Amino acid sequence: MNGKRITLIIGGGIAAYKSCELVRLLRKAGHQVRCVLTKSGAQFVTPLSLAALSEDKVYTELFDLKDEVEMGHIQLSRQADLLVVAPATADLMARMAAGMADDLATTLLLATDKPVLIAPAMNVRMWAHPATQRNVATLKRDGVHVLEPDEGPMACGEFGPGRLPEPNDILAAIEALLADTPKPLMGKHVLVTAGPTHEPIDPVRYVANRSSGKQGYAIAAALAELGAQVTLVSGPVVLPTPSGVTRINVETAVEMQAAVNAALPVDAAIMVAAVADWRFPAADQKIKKQDGEPPLLQPSENPDILAGLCQSPQRPRLVIGFAAETEKVIDHATAKRARKGCDWIVANDVSGDVMGGDRNTVHIVTASDVESLDEADKGDVARLIAQRIADALA
Repeated sequence: MNGKRITLIIGGGIAAYKSCELVRLLRKAGHQVRCVLTKSGAQFVTPLSLAALSEDKVYTELFDLKDEVEMGHIQLSRQADLLVVAPATADLMARMAAGMADDLATTLLLATDKPVLIAPAMNVRMWAHPATQRNVATLKRDGVHVLEPDEGPMACGEFGPGRLPEPNDILAAIEALLADTPKPLMGKHVLVTAGPTHEPIDPVRYVANRSSGKQGYAIAAALAELGAQVTLVSGPVVLPTPSGVTRINVETAVEMQAAVNAALPVDAAIMVAAVADWRFPAADQKIKKQDGEPPLLQPSENPDILAGLCQSPQRPRLVIGFAAETEKVIDHATAKRARKGCDWIVANDVSGDVMGGDRNTVHIVTASDVESLDEADKGDVARLIAQRIADALA
């Protein structure tokens, strides 16, 4: 990894202060860093600070006479192994998506033939705005790698997704993209569902299950490490989004089905989520106790997301379901695989503390075989499953 050349483009916004630490970490890891500071970025960090940390010149102007005599913007865009935009503001992403080249940063990004990684940072409402999400989708289709923003408190006083990932996380994403080891899932799009669903019965109550989402999130992370473009459709959990993964939050089974269908087409779908079998007509007001009589709940069956995906005209090449069982684990999983029409079922016994715990024992059930994996940390289980997926898609 030593000796990689990084061009770091620094957009405007308070998160630009983190770029100094990112430069320091990159230099400590042995990489060469050239900084391109946008006009708005210079309102938050100075060229002198970046030059001192990078031990190189900082570039700010497209029409720099000395640099452009030698077509400097072309050299900057082609000499790097990777272009990184951190922070990537809503404005900068919009101009990238539109193919504009009205300053040094956007000109470099349009002229480059090298990989591009962006780390967005902005107000939560700006991040959630349909225009921003449309631009992010365009950039992903164009092959830009997008590091999802963190969720938390912001300088503006609001809370939610939009924070710039920490420099260590950006460094990890950079090194994963530049790793010399082959990435067998590069160019593949994989869908993962994870966590429980919550089925409301009134404004304050819901029916759910004990799924923590840990196994599904670990699988999403392992697939991203192997180079896949991963879309993670997540029920309500308190887990950070894995690096390099696009996360879509849902609450109910109906919402999860819609998000899964919207993510198609994909090369593989790994349906880890523990989807509730039933939903209920939700009362408009909180249900009150009446003379000790329990309320009468009228359940209706939720959509079978896994079976529907297997029957879809856009059926992925590989569809994997999960079976959480408390008895006859392999027998029930074998029957479920045949009933749903999926390629594999990954089954586990959840009669202990598996749901919410950090370890798991799984059995991979296919049409012709059952492979039982030893008990292991959920991260290790995820890496084994991800490698089996890579082998199947090879």
